[in-house]
Amino acid sequence: MDNRVKVIASRIKGIRLLQEISREEAAKALGLSVEEYEKFEEGLDDIPASLLYEIADYYDVDLTEILTGVSPKLKDVSLVKKGEGLKVERYDQYEFQSLAFKFANRKMEPFYVVLDPDKDPDFVSHKGQEFNYCLKGRMKVVIGKEEYVLEPGDALYFNSINPHKMLPLDGQKAEFITIITIR
Repeated sequence: MDNRVKVIASRIKGIRLLQEISREEAAKALGLSVEEYEKFEEGLDDIPASLLYEIADYYDVDLTEILTGVSPKLKDVSLVKKGEGLKVERYDQYEFQSLAFKFANRKMEPFYVVLDPDKDPDFVSHKGQEFNYCLKGRMKVVIGKEEYVLEPGDALYFNSINPHKMLPLDGQKAEFITIITIR
């Protein structure tokens, strides 16, 4: 497991210990077996993005704090200039940049995403809803058995509990904005 996963796992463990919550309590609250939770907390297994949101919500901390070790401070306005988004490396198949990482108590998570044509993503699912807006290239969004092709300017909104994945088309990278509700 790479070092990023171990660092994030260490932060989660530290938060749990500070809040004096047992692994058993945390695992039960997150719907995991104690063994699964231990693997995530020890950095032995990569933590899915959807579970990171659930962990942040359970411990009542901002996801940015888990990912970076720093709590976001802004509560009224957060400006993120081009190229300054926080790189979030949760899935090898997607290149994410958080566009609101400085804003505290977010109710949604906007990301700039680049899809690599050489990578085949797995299906993911998470609580909430998701909005995708295609910026560049063409992409296919697979939701369950349904497929939707997006071109620049096209948008798609869906219930993200349904297994889904995004694929670039035409052998080219695709770029899009996704907004995920988290609360």
